Amino acid sequence: MSAESHYLNALEALDNGDRDTAKSEAKKATRLDADHLEAWSVYVEACLPSHGAQPTMSEAASALSGAKRIVAADPTRLDMWLRGGRLMADDLGMLHDALHWWQACREHLPGEVTPVVEMASILADMGEYSEAQQRLQSILDDNMDVGITQFRKINGLLQLVRVAATQDEREIFKPYEKHHDGWGAIRQKMRKPPMSESFIFLTTAVPVLLLVILLLGRYSAPTWSAVCLNTLVIMMVILVLMRNAKRWFQLFNRPAFNLLRAMNFEAATGYVVIDEDVRTSVLYMYIMQRKPLSWQERMLKIIDKASPLPKNWRLRLPDFDSHLEAEDAEPTFWKKGNEALPAYEEE
Repeated sequence: MSAESHYLNALEALDNGDRDTAKSEAKKATRLDADHLEAWSVYVEACLPSHGAQPTMSEAASALSGAKRIVAADPTRLDMWLRGGRLMADDLGMLHDALHWWQACREHLPGEVTPVVEMASILADMGEYSEAQQRLQSILDDNMDVGITQFRKINGLLQLVRVAATQDEREIFKPYEKHHDGWGAIRQKMRKPPMSESFIFLTTAVPVLLLVILLLGRYSAPTWSAVCLNTLVIMMVILVLMRNAKRWFQLFNRPAFNLLRAMNFEAATGYVVIDEDVRTSVLYMYIMQRKPLSWQERMLKIIDKASPLPKNWRLRLPDFDSHLEAEDAEPTFWKKGNEALPAYEEE
């Protein structure tokens, strides 16, 4: 059978929900024709479970491998750049690799705003607020084409990183600093799960609202205008309390966010920095259970390997200006021997 026949069989099997057959047939097609991008696309789709189910580490890695083959042959496939980037960052926790991935995307699609937003989000999660701010600001400086939905996300993220970037550098939690004060805060809060925003809102809003209602009922006249005014006052109080609840949620749960950053750091680097007492705590398990299945599987392998962080370790960010000079070169993530972005199988 020809590669096209295997591709059509794979496509039919995928439409019928038989993902195993679709994956097998798509693989046969790519063996016969390594540049059959439609077959590779079916392979990527067939590797992942349907109906929004979480992929395993093996499934995510296989889909990522297929996405790499597609963008290597056709760097204009933004859908596969997006699929690969989300698999790296969200499902496998490979944040550093995802940064290089998105910068490689920019080298081929310099006018696309999606890679910039994705890099800024990752940098913010890593605590690199100044770099995240620069990436977002470049969108405005370069007058990049941004949709309404993207603009709202960019504007909200830009406000967040601007505030965070004004912090003292010593206050920003860095998991690779063993004696950072953030570790002490984590140990103080590690025996219980984080407080939810709704819980904080209810505990603060109920007594305040009861007091406001009592005061309004005592000092306002029983007229329609007074009722409308009282309703307006109550709504304004609720809005203020909701805003305060968001602020207090960030403040009270800062140790949880710090621990999440440390866990993401381990997943991104493959090195362990979290002590055993913290790793077996209630807070750690609470966060771990809410991570994707593939992320958990990969993290367990990193924990079993227990490779300590080298003393000379340094964060290697991509060259964020490489897209200004790049021509029709081979993507950086695809080059053999690239230490900044190791292959997933080698970790």
